[in-house]
Amino acid sequence: MSKTLDNKPTASTAESKVYSKITRRLIPFLILCYFFAYLDRVNVGFAKLHMQDALNFSDTVYGLGAGIFFIGYFLFEMPSNLLMQRFGPRFWIARIMATWAVLSAGMMFVTTPTQFYIVRFLLGVAEAGFFPGIVFYLTLWFPSWRSARTLGLFILVTPLSTIIGSPLSGLILKMFEGVGHLHNWQWLFLVEAIPSFLLAFVVLRYLDNDVKSAKWLSDAEKQVVINDLAKDAANRARANQGKVDSSVKGMLKNGYVWLLAVVFFSFNIGYYGINFWLPSIIKSSGVSDDLHIGLLAALPYVFGACFMVWNSRHSDLKQERRWHIAIPAMIGCVGLALSAYCSGSTFWMMAWICVAMSGTLALIPTYISLPGALLSGTAAAAGIAFVNSIGNLAGFFGPTVLGWLKDTTGRTDTGLYILAAFLLLCAPLILALPARLANPKKVIAVPEQSGEQLDAAQHINATINRNV
Repeated sequence: MSKTLDNKPTASTAESKVYSKITRRLIPFLILCYFFAYLDRVNVGFAKLHMQDALNFSDTVYGLGAGIFFIGYFLFEMPSNLLMQRFGPRFWIARIMATWAVLSAGMMFVTTPTQFYIVRFLLGVAEAGFFPGIVFYLTLWFPSWRSARTLGLFILVTPLSTIIGSPLSGLILKMFEGVGHLHNWQWLFLVEAIPSFLLAFVVLRYLDNDVKSAKWLSDAEKQVVINDLAKDAANRARANQGKVDSSVKGMLKNGYVWLLAVVFFSFNIGYYGINFWLPSIIKSSGVSDDLHIGLLAALPYVFGACFMVWNSRHSDLKQERRWHIAIPAMIGCVGLALSAYCSGSTFWMMAWICVAMSGTLALIPTYISLPGALLSGTAAAAGIAFVNSIGNLAGFFGPTVLGWLKDTTGRTDTGLYILAAFLLLCAPLILALPARLANPKKVIAVPEQSGEQLDAAQHINATINRNV
């Protein structure tokens, strides 16, 4: 690969073909897996439309149950990612998918608030490690200067799962009403869990643990990736002035990792608050048909998906990360605040929710690329999981606060203003991260046999060999 001073890598046609081949092999399949993971996580928002009345749950009970998923997620996310390093991505991802499918289907048997809390907590435990595990898995295939666009393609499943899943969930509720001896919300949990269970077995046959074990790549193609990852590690060491501690202890001592965790926490307060409550917010605006609610709930994610792809590609093009996170966060804040202000009008509320989702979704892939760019080795696996787990604690607070405020005031607009304020907080926090650490590393010409590059190459090969 050719290199120039103070410029991003200039990829040859052959190199681009290698990464295109890897992208075609991995990303569509990982998108499919995460689609059903995300669907099984948030379909409780649609089940609520009927489950809440059938089981006589208050909004506070629903909000707590929806959010308690993230307590289990928080507690087991980092251990799960470390275990994935030990057992290999292929086996561990399959294990995660099978267990979350069984527990998601088990939601159909819930009858009391306590059972609701327990199953949702266990679902969080089961799914913990899947998303950060995939993020870490992709760092074994793509260097940092390609990370935002690659993660942008993968995380595109977040809006897609809602664009497709919302109408699908509404349709299942409508079609299965009165079928057999089950309620339509019970059918929803069962039907949407089956694909995840079946895909777990496909994972075992389809995924490779890393570049070295990929039989569909030639030796020359593998070497292109291994060399790029080695150069990436060397650049990371140079940006940190050689002070890169790849241990878990070193990760926990890194103040910037904690800063990233706080940023993600603030972001997720707003994001998951919208996510779990959007169907109910739409219903409260006067829409009663389940399918119509599903179609309307999908609309903001269409705009979000388009903005997400554009923002991640533009971030890679400009080799800049911080402003590509801060500006979308501010857009999300404005959109969410104005959606609360216009809550009396379905049209204007939905219009501003579309703006809010465009901002919040757009920053995700650019942000998610940061922990892997700051860290290496075991610290990268642990750091990605740590930041994600702390951030996802907000998934507990966001829905819970909205549920409590809805029961207390009978309104959701106050809660939405609070969520908007947390989104706004993301902007100054991410700008506190130095640009030299946040932005993709500039490639500086170095001797091919320099000790630093050889050390980095040895580290990459050690990581690969450990995962075979």
